[in-house]
Amino acid sequence: MSFTRADYEKAAAVIRNRTDLPVKVGLVLGSGLNVLADVLEERVEIPYKDIPGFPQSTVEGHAGELVLGRLEGMPVITQKGRAHLYEGYSAQQITFPIRVMQMLGVNTLILTNAAGGLNTNFRVGDVMLIVDHINFVGMGGNNPLMGPNDPSLGVRFVGLAQTYDRHLRAQAVKVAAENNINLQQGVYVCLSGPQFESPAEIRMLRTIGGDAVGMSTVHEVLVGRHAGMRVLAFSGITNECIDQIDTELETNHEEVLDASRILVPKLETILRGVLRSLQ
Repeated sequence: MSFTRADYEKAAAVIRNRTDLPVKVGLVLGSGLNVLADVLEERVEIPYKDIPGFPQSTVEGHAGELVLGRLEGMPVITQKGRAHLYEGYSAQQITFPIRVMQMLGVNTLILTNAAGGLNTNFRVGDVMLIVDHINFVGMGGNNPLMGPNDPSLGVRFVGLAQTYDRHLRAQAVKVAAENNINLQQGVYVCLSGPQFESPAEIRMLRTIGGDAVGMSTVHEVLVGRHAGMRVLAFSGITNECIDQIDTELETNHEEVLDASRILVPKLETILRGVLRSLQ
């Protein structure tokens, strides 16, 4: 399925009819991290089903509503849950909300996800600042920027050397240090899912330089950069990756949601500090 600017504008018009909040920052919240949207002040909640074109979340831990409000005084628009390729959506469908944010005037995009820790120094409950990514899904041809390019939305060929904004990253590091949060930094590997990785795949991903692995985020990052947005992204480490076959251990979604409860206070502190710096 492909969309045009008119589709994005139609969805944006529905949101504008609910609130005139002048949003400049977009937040995308991953598995188990939806509660971050509950701290917004002057909240306006819009179920995805009320917005034409919005994909519906079907995964536990993804609430499926758009929340607009203020955090640290900053007007923000928040995706409380996201859609994924493994749910049967196309790359353009799962990034539809980012295009709508573009129509609403968002210029800074902050994303979070739940991820497995490839780096053996990471522990469950750590927050990783994403400094770069490896996009296996996109390299395999599943890319939201494929197809006709509308120059009013962005350039045909997007450079990714400066994908994750250095100034926003520096501010995140500063805030974490001031609050005694051990903020890890590393490379995020994007796979399609929905299965978790095999031990052999884990060992391979470590070999090529991955520090965390998950099933989302990078497609949204690509569209955000295509739209000219500044991008900042975090992985919440919700499980340590299993790299051996002779073990009784197994990764499951329940432990992902459990670990998210540890991560929320850390991420909230960092996000608040970053938003204060944007005032």
